[in-house]
Amino acid sequence: MKFSEKVTDFYRKLDYSGTLPEGILIMNPYKDSPFILPLISTFYSRFYNDNRTRHLILGINPGRFGAGVTGLPFTDTKRLKLYCGISVEGLNTHETSSVFVYNIINEYGGVDRFYSEFFISAVSPLGYIFEKPGGKVVNYNYYDSKELTEAVYDFMIESLMKQLDFGIERDKCYCLGAGKNYKFLLKINSEFKFFNEIVPLEHPRYIMQYRSRHKDMYIKKYLEELRKIAS
Repeated sequence: MKFSEKVTDFYRKLDYSGTLPEGILIMNPYKDSPFILPLISTFYSRFYNDNRTRHLILGINPGRFGAGVTGLPFTDTKRLKLYCGISVEGLNTHETSSVFVYNIINEYGGVDRFYSEFFISAVSPLGYIFEKPGGKVVNYNYYDSKELTEAVYDFMIESLMKQLDFGIERDKCYCLGAGKNYKFLLKINSEFKFFNEIVPLEHPRYIMQYRSRHKDMYIKKYLEELRKIAS
């Protein structure tokens, strides 16, 4: 099987059937949205239709306006159309994390080169939402409560193991989120020995929300780290 076929097969079967803490719901666009599987099949067939090995970039978990809509990590519908040439009829989503990531992709050499060398996923490949008092629904991270982390721990480990079989280089992995996400990934890596090295990078959402004045500095840092695989 080619890389693209392994990816789409993984997402087609991706599911979580366990229990979650009260008030927290799973977000699985691959089962909830009928257009997602054809969409990701188009994307991965376009950029991953080969048997190349790639380095893994791991975010936290999908958000409502990025992968929660497109099924593609850090890719909103605007970037998907503008840079990947794939339109989603009737949807026009904007996610600040996607803006930053595609700044990196374009500076690296464009979508064809970037996706030929890297595969973006997340420590938890499915997302979570939480309904606040009053009915407002917000994104929820797998590490936002100890109870959630424990509930989905086995699911995350199993999912990561399956993704390593796509054709992932094991010398190093890039972790988006230099705090709790990096700490958790270090912990499980010490037990399961997934990678020789884990490189922490500040999360795109953090950069765009709190450090946007220094965005160019972070872009430079990202590029310096990502380009080390070719050195």
